[in-house]
Amino acid sequence: MHHIRPMTKDALLSAFGGESMAHMRYLIYADIAEGEGLPNVARLFRAIAHAERVHATNHYNVLKDYSEGAKVSSGTPIGPGKTSHNLALAISGEEYEVMEMYPAYMELARSQGVDQAERSFKWAYEAEKIHAELYRRAKEAVDGGEDFTIEGKVWICPVCGHTYVGEVPPERCPVCQAPKERYLSF
Repeated sequence: MHHIRPMTKDALLSAFGGESMAHMRYLIYADIAEGEGLPNVARLFRAIAHAERVHATNHYNVLKDYSEGAKVSSGTPIGPGKTSHNLALAISGEEYEVMEMYPAYMELARSQGVDQAERSFKWAYEAEKIHAELYRRAKEAVDGGEDFTIEGKVWICPVCGHTYVGEVPPERCPVCQAPKERYLSF
């Protein structure tokens, strides 16, 4: 790993670990929501799980020259419960990424001159802001005894993980400029 300095490498590994675990947590939460008769919340969890997979993949790809074993700490909220509880855990995880983790990681990568890492962190950061907001709205609905209302579909950009709700995705991804044909729908 000649071109990635140790602190940026550690940030990438932690972000990879955190996004990988978020991916799995959200799939588990989706099954729980499904079982509680909340198909739209389940769909939201599955869509965002895919976005987290995109982020994990991007972080992992920046680490392509790294080949040692590694332990990662991801500050992950653990312990599934009912959907309202799971949404609270998801909100807290997303808010941690938006308020603490990604701003610090972007600054670190920038200061160490690792453009690929900075971009990977920025792409994730932009999506996590949207995820936190969607999860807050979903929790409000669930706490009011309703399923979350999704107007149209949940769209995920497969390049950067940008998340959009609507009938059709944007013409171009506002984060990475991928064309709308690339978006996946949930």
